[in-house]
Amino acid sequence: MFELKTFVLFLATAVSEIVGCYLPYLWLKQGQSIWLLVPAAGSLALFAWLLTLHPSAAGRTYAAYGGVYIFVAVLWLWAIEGIRPTAWDVTGSLVALAGMAIIMFGPRHA
Repeated sequence: MFELKTFVLFLATAVSEIVGCYLPYLWLKQGQSIWLLVPAAGSLALFAWLLTLHPSAAGRTYAAYGGVYIFVAVLWLWAIEGIRPTAWDVTGSLVALAGMAIIMFGPRHA
């Protein structure tokens, strides 16, 4: 159950980070409203807070989170930007998720 909770928390963290970065992108690159920066700031604050909820050491959490971020970013590419991931995108995402699992769930010797 710890593994599922960790993965779901990482998913929420990744979505909040991507939203927090995508909204300024829409303002800067696509000429949308500057008011998008308000929810972007809230989303990035949520992202930072979610990272603090992991019981693991900060460095381990950040390293493992990167794998989930890659996976979610490829899903975002497909779901939000309408660009179908290539086989290489999917393979790389799965490798990144495997790296996350090794870092977070591998045996620890005290």
